[in-house]
Amino acid sequence: MTITDLTFTSDGHTLAASLAVPAGDGPFPAVLVLPGSGPVDRDSNHKRLPLDITGALRRALAEAGLVVMAYDKRGVGASPGDWMRVGLDASTQDARAALEVLRGRPEVDASHVVVVGHSEGAIHAARLAAEVEGLAGVALLSASATPGEELLRWQTGNVVASMPGWLRRVLSVLRVDLVARTERNRRQIARTTTDVARIGGQRLNARWHREFMSYDPRVDLARLTVPVLAVTGSKDLQVRPSDLEVIASTVRGPVEVHEVPDVSHILRPQAGAASLAGYRKEVRQPVDERVLRLVVAWVGRAVGVPAQR
Repeated sequence: MTITDLTFTSDGHTLAASLAVPAGDGPFPAVLVLPGSGPVDRDSNHKRLPLDITGALRRALAEAGLVVMAYDKRGVGASPGDWMRVGLDASTQDARAALEVLRGRPEVDASHVVVVGHSEGAIHAARLAAEVEGLAGVALLSASATPGEELLRWQTGNVVASMPGWLRRVLSVLRVDLVARTERNRRQIARTTTDVARIGGQRLNARWHREFMSYDPRVDLARLTVPVLAVTGSKDLQVRPSDLEVIASTVRGPVEVHEVPDVSHILRPQAGAASLAGYRKEVRQPVDERVLRLVVAWVGRAVGVPAQR
Protein backbone atom coordinates (compact mmCIF):
# COMPACT_ATOMS: atom_id res chain seq x y z
CA MET A 1 0.00 0.00 0.00
CA THR A 2 1.16 3.51 -0.85
CA ILE A 3 -0.13 6.59 0.97
CA THR A 4 0.15 9.89 -0.88
CA ASP A 5 -0.50 13.39 0.45
CA LEU A 6 -2.26 15.72 -1.97
CA THR A 7 -4.27 18.92 -2.10
CA PHE A 8 -7.36 19.93 -4.04
CA THR A 9 -9.44 23.07 -4.42
CA SER A 10 -13.08 23.67 -3.53
CA ASP A 11 -14.65 27.08 -4.17
CA GLY A 12 -11.23 28.71 -4.00
CA HIS A 13 -10.23 26.92 -0.78
CA THR A 14 -7.29 24.52 -0.65
CA LEU A 15 -7.88 21.29 1.25
CA ALA A 16 -5.24 18.78 2.33
CA ALA A 17 -5.98 15.11 1.70
CA SER A 18 -4.43 11.67 1.69
CA LEU A 19 -4.85 8.81 -0.74
CA ALA A 20 -4.13 5.17 0.12
CA VAL A 21 -3.53 2.97 -2.93
CA PRO A 22 -3.09 -0.82 -2.76
CA ALA A 23 -0.14 -2.54 -4.35
CA GLY A 24 -0.58 -4.00 -7.81
CA ASP A 25 -2.06 -2.92 -11.08
CA GLY A 26 -5.14 -0.71 -11.02
CA PRO A 27 -7.51 0.81 -11.51
CA PHE A 28 -9.07 -0.15 -8.16
CA PRO A 29 -12.46 0.40 -6.52
CA ALA A 30 -12.34 3.38 -4.18
CA VAL A 31 -13.92 4.92 -1.09
CA LEU A 32 -14.28 8.53 0.02
CA VAL A 33 -14.50 8.73 3.83
CA LEU A 34 -16.19 11.74 5.49
CA PRO A 35 -15.92 12.54 9.23
CA GLY A 36 -18.54 13.94 11.59
CA SER A 37 -19.29 17.44 12.83
CA GLY A 38 -17.00 19.98 14.45
CA PRO A 39 -13.35 20.86 13.86
CA VAL A 40 -12.20 17.26 13.42
CA ASP A 41 -9.57 16.21 10.89
CA ARG A 42 -9.65 13.47 8.26
CA ASP A 43 -9.35 10.84 11.02
CA SER A 44 -12.15 12.42 13.12
CA ASN A 45 -9.59 13.68 15.63
CA HIS A 46 -10.18 16.85 17.62
CA LYS A 47 -7.22 18.46 19.38
CA ARG A 48 -8.86 17.65 22.73
CA LEU A 49 -10.50 14.34 21.81
CA PRO A 50 -8.80 11.87 19.40
CA LEU A 51 -11.89 10.02 18.16
CA ASP A 52 -10.11 8.26 15.26
CA ILE A 53 -13.44 7.08 13.83
CA THR A 54 -12.72 7.71 10.16
CA GLY A 55 -9.07 6.90 10.81
CA ALA A 56 -10.06 3.35 11.78
CA LEU A 57 -12.42 3.11 8.81
CA ARG A 58 -9.73 4.34 6.42
CA ARG A 59 -7.23 1.79 7.64
CA ALA A 60 -9.70 -1.09 7.51
CA LEU A 61 -10.87 -0.23 3.99
CA ALA A 62 -7.32 0.29 2.70
CA GLU A 63 -6.22 -3.06 4.17
CA ALA A 64 -9.13 -4.65 2.26
CA GLY A 65 -7.53 -3.60 -1.03
CA LEU A 66 -9.45 -0.41 -1.80
CA VAL A 67 -8.24 3.06 -2.72
CA VAL A 68 -9.24 5.30 0.18
CA MET A 69 -9.33 9.11 0.21
CA ALA A 70 -10.00 11.46 3.12
CA TYR A 71 -9.31 15.14 3.70
CA ASP A 72 -9.09 17.79 6.40
CA LYS A 73 -11.92 20.32 6.60
CA ARG A 74 -11.30 24.00 6.00
CA GLY A 75 -9.26 25.40 8.88
CA VAL A 76 -8.62 21.95 10.39
CA GLY A 77 -5.49 19.80 10.35
CA ALA A 78 -3.32 20.62 7.34
CA SER A 79 -6.05 22.61 5.53
CA PRO A 80 -5.90 26.42 5.80
CA GLY A 81 -9.00 28.51 6.42
CA ASP A 82 -11.48 29.28 9.19
CA TRP A 83 -13.66 26.37 10.25
CA MET A 84 -15.94 28.70 12.23
CA ARG A 85 -17.21 30.28 9.01
CA VAL A 86 -18.01 27.10 7.09
CA GLY A 87 -21.67 26.17 6.73
CA LEU A 88 -23.24 22.77 6.16
CA ASP A 89 -23.79 23.49 2.46
CA ALA A 90 -20.16 24.54 1.92
CA SER A 91 -19.02 21.32 3.56
CA THR A 92 -21.13 19.34 1.09
CA GLN A 93 -19.51 21.33 -1.70
CA ASP A 94 -16.07 20.36 -0.38
CA ALA A 95 -17.09 16.69 -0.27
CA ARG A 96 -18.32 16.94 -3.86
CA ALA A 97 -14.98 18.41 -4.95
CA ALA A 98 -13.11 15.61 -3.16
CA LEU A 99 -15.27 12.98 -4.85
CA GLU A 100 -14.55 14.52 -8.25
CA VAL A 101 -10.82 14.40 -7.55
CA LEU A 102 -11.01 10.79 -6.37
CA ARG A 103 -12.98 9.61 -9.41
CA GLY A 104 -10.51 11.37 -11.69
CA ARG A 105 -7.43 9.64 -10.29
CA PRO A 106 -5.76 7.17 -12.69
CA GLU A 107 -5.56 4.57 -9.89
CA VAL A 108 -9.35 4.59 -9.46
CA ASP A 109 -12.11 2.75 -11.28
CA ALA A 110 -14.59 5.64 -11.37
CA SER A 111 -17.54 3.28 -11.87
CA HIS A 112 -16.85 1.53 -8.55
CA VAL A 113 -16.70 4.30 -5.95
CA VAL A 114 -18.49 4.34 -2.59
CA VAL A 115 -18.88 7.22 -0.10
CA VAL A 116 -18.76 6.42 3.63
CA GLY A 117 -19.87 9.13 6.06
CA HIS A 118 -20.09 9.23 9.85
CA SER A 119 -22.59 11.50 11.66
CA GLU A 120 -22.52 14.84 9.80
CA GLY A 121 -20.40 13.10 7.19
CA ALA A 122 -23.42 10.88 6.51
CA ILE A 123 -25.40 14.00 5.54
CA HIS A 124 -22.81 14.90 2.94
CA ALA A 125 -22.56 11.28 1.78
CA ALA A 126 -26.33 11.08 1.24
CA ARG A 127 -26.37 14.40 -0.60
CA LEU A 128 -23.61 13.22 -2.92
CA ALA A 129 -25.36 9.93 -3.58
CA ALA A 130 -28.56 11.83 -4.39
CA GLU A 131 -26.85 14.24 -6.78
CA VAL A 132 -23.89 12.45 -8.39
CA GLU A 133 -24.53 9.80 -11.01
CA GLY A 134 -22.65 6.54 -11.11
CA LEU A 135 -21.82 5.91 -7.46
CA ALA A 136 -21.68 2.26 -6.45
CA GLY A 137 -23.24 2.94 -3.05
CA VAL A 138 -23.21 4.97 0.14
CA ALA A 139 -22.64 3.95 3.77
CA LEU A 140 -24.31 6.07 6.47
CA LEU A 141 -22.86 5.55 9.94
CA SER A 142 -24.55 7.09 13.00
CA ALA A 143 -26.83 8.89 10.56
CA SER A 144 -29.92 10.91 11.44
CA ALA A 145 -33.22 10.87 9.60
CA THR A 146 -34.64 13.60 11.86
CA PRO A 147 -34.92 17.31 10.91
CA GLY A 148 -32.01 19.26 12.36
CA GLU A 149 -33.80 21.49 14.85
CA GLU A 150 -35.84 18.57 16.15
CA LEU A 151 -32.67 16.49 16.51
CA LEU A 152 -30.91 19.22 18.53
CA ARG A 153 -33.91 19.39 20.85
CA TRP A 154 -33.82 15.60 21.32
CA GLN A 155 -30.06 15.74 22.01
CA THR A 156 -30.59 18.37 24.69
CA GLY A 157 -33.06 16.10 26.45
CA ASN A 158 -30.46 13.32 26.41
CA VAL A 159 -27.80 15.62 27.88
CA VAL A 160 -30.07 16.53 30.78
CA ALA A 161 -31.23 12.96 31.33
CA SER A 162 -27.66 11.62 31.43
CA MET A 163 -26.48 14.14 34.03
CA PRO A 164 -25.68 12.81 37.51
CA GLY A 165 -28.54 13.22 39.94
CA TRP A 166 -26.57 15.59 42.18
CA LEU A 167 -25.94 17.94 39.26
CA ARG A 168 -29.61 17.99 38.26
CA ARG A 169 -30.48 18.84 41.89
CA VAL A 170 -27.95 21.69 41.92
CA LEU A 171 -29.37 23.11 38.70
CA SER A 172 -32.86 22.85 40.16
CA VAL A 173 -31.82 24.75 43.30
CA LEU A 174 -30.20 27.41 41.11
CA ARG A 175 -33.34 27.48 38.95
CA VAL A 176 -31.34 26.72 35.82
CA ASP A 177 -33.51 25.13 33.13
CA LEU A 178 -31.05 23.83 30.52
CA VAL A 179 -33.80 22.76 28.14
CA ALA A 180 -35.38 26.23 28.14
CA ARG A 181 -31.99 27.92 27.91
CA THR A 182 -30.87 25.91 24.88
CA GLU A 183 -34.25 26.53 23.25
CA ARG A 184 -33.71 30.28 23.65
CA ASN A 185 -30.22 29.92 22.21
CA ARG A 186 -31.57 28.10 19.14
CA ARG A 187 -34.12 30.85 18.55
CA GLN A 188 -31.35 33.43 18.83
CA ILE A 189 -29.16 31.53 16.38
CA ALA A 190 -32.03 31.36 13.90
CA ARG A 191 -32.24 35.17 13.93
CA THR A 192 -28.53 35.67 13.16
CA THR A 193 -27.28 36.54 9.69
CA THR A 194 -23.51 36.34 10.22
CA ASP A 195 -21.16 33.36 9.84
CA VAL A 196 -20.06 33.61 13.48
CA ALA A 197 -22.11 34.82 16.45
CA ARG A 198 -21.82 34.93 20.23
CA ILE A 199 -24.66 32.95 21.76
CA GLY A 200 -24.99 32.38 25.49
CA GLY A 201 -21.55 33.87 25.99
CA GLN A 202 -19.97 31.44 23.53
CA ARG A 203 -18.64 32.18 20.05
CA LEU A 204 -20.00 29.62 17.59
CA ASN A 205 -20.45 28.82 13.92
CA ALA A 206 -23.87 30.38 13.40
CA ARG A 207 -24.01 29.66 9.67
CA TRP A 208 -23.56 25.93 10.22
CA HIS A 209 -26.20 25.88 12.97
CA ARG A 210 -28.75 27.78 10.87
CA GLU A 211 -28.28 25.48 7.90
CA PHE A 212 -28.30 22.35 10.06
CA MET A 213 -31.46 23.36 11.93
CA SER A 214 -33.32 23.89 8.65
CA TYR A 215 -32.08 20.65 7.09
CA ASP A 216 -34.35 17.62 6.77
CA PRO A 217 -32.30 14.53 5.85
CA ARG A 218 -35.41 12.68 4.69
CA VAL A 219 -35.48 14.83 1.55
CA ASP A 220 -32.15 13.48 0.35
CA LEU A 221 -32.77 9.98 1.66
CA ALA A 222 -35.89 9.81 -0.52
CA ARG A 223 -33.75 10.57 -3.58
CA LEU A 224 -31.36 7.66 -3.05
CA THR A 225 -31.54 4.85 -5.58
CA VAL A 226 -28.02 3.45 -5.08
CA PRO A 227 -27.34 0.68 -2.54
CA VAL A 228 -27.31 2.04 1.03
CA LEU A 229 -25.80 0.71 4.24
CA ALA A 230 -26.95 2.34 7.50
CA VAL A 231 -25.30 1.43 10.81
CA THR A 232 -26.12 2.97 14.20
CA GLY A 233 -25.27 1.87 17.73
CA SER A 234 -28.09 0.98 20.10
CA LYS A 235 -26.66 3.42 22.69
CA ASP A 236 -26.35 6.38 20.34
CA LEU A 237 -27.60 9.53 22.12
CA GLN A 238 -26.77 11.94 19.28
CA VAL A 239 -28.98 10.33 16.64
CA ARG A 240 -32.03 8.18 17.18
CA PRO A 241 -31.31 4.47 16.63
CA SER A 242 -34.97 4.21 15.55
CA ASP A 243 -34.10 6.43 12.56
CA LEU A 244 -32.74 3.26 10.96
CA GLU A 245 -36.37 2.32 10.35
CA VAL A 246 -36.98 5.70 8.72
CA ILE A 247 -33.94 5.25 6.49
CA ALA A 248 -35.07 1.77 5.49
CA SER A 249 -38.56 2.98 4.55
CA THR A 250 -37.45 6.21 2.85
CA VAL A 251 -34.55 5.15 0.62
CA ARG A 252 -35.74 4.10 -2.82
CA GLY A 253 -32.84 1.77 -3.63
CA PRO A 254 -31.56 -1.40 -1.95
CA VAL A 255 -30.95 -0.69 1.74
CA GLU A 256 -29.36 -2.65 4.56
CA VAL A 257 -29.64 -1.42 8.15
CA HIS A 258 -27.93 -2.59 11.33
CA GLU A 259 -28.40 -1.49 14.93
CA VAL A 260 -25.25 -2.66 16.70
CA PRO A 261 -25.89 -3.58 20.34
CA ASP A 262 -24.20 -1.53 23.09
CA VAL A 263 -22.38 0.83 20.68
CA SER A 264 -22.38 4.61 21.12
CA HIS A 265 -22.32 7.46 18.61
CA ILE A 266 -18.52 7.31 18.43
CA LEU A 267 -18.78 3.64 17.39
CA ARG A 268 -17.29 2.21 20.56
CA PRO A 269 -18.81 -0.38 22.88
CA GLN A 270 -20.39 1.25 25.95
CA ALA A 271 -21.05 -0.61 29.18
CA GLY A 272 -24.03 0.21 31.39
CA ALA A 273 -26.67 2.79 30.59
CA ALA A 274 -26.25 4.95 27.49
CA SER A 275 -24.30 8.07 28.38
CA LEU A 276 -22.56 11.01 26.73
CA ALA A 277 -20.13 11.29 29.64
CA GLY A 278 -18.18 8.18 28.71
CA TYR A 279 -16.59 9.41 25.48
CA ARG A 280 -13.21 10.30 26.98
CA LYS A 281 -12.92 6.83 28.43
CA GLU A 282 -14.31 5.11 25.36
CA VAL A 283 -11.80 6.63 22.94
CA ARG A 284 -9.10 4.59 24.67
CA GLN A 285 -10.73 1.59 23.03
CA PRO A 286 -10.63 0.89 19.28
CA VAL A 287 -13.66 1.39 17.05
CA ASP A 288 -15.96 -1.58 17.49
CA GLU A 289 -14.81 -4.47 15.32
CA ARG A 290 -18.42 -5.38 14.45
CA VAL A 291 -18.89 -2.00 12.79
CA LEU A 292 -15.65 -2.26 10.84
CA ARG A 293 -16.53 -5.76 9.60
CA LEU A 294 -19.99 -4.63 8.50
CA VAL A 295 -18.63 -1.66 6.57
CA VAL A 296 -15.73 -3.49 4.91
CA ALA A 297 -17.88 -6.46 3.85
CA TRP A 298 -20.70 -4.26 2.54
CA VAL A 299 -18.36 -1.97 0.58
CA GLY A 300 -16.75 -5.03 -0.95
CA ARG A 301 -20.13 -6.25 -2.14
CA ALA A 302 -21.09 -2.81 -3.42
CA VAL A 303 -17.99 -2.52 -5.60
CA GLY A 304 -17.89 -6.17 -6.57
CA VAL A 305 -14.68 -7.26 -4.89
CA PRO A 306 -14.22 -9.79 -2.06
CA ALA A 307 -13.20 -7.18 0.52
CA GLN A 308 -13.32 -8.96 3.88
CA ARG A 309 -11.96 -8.20 7.33
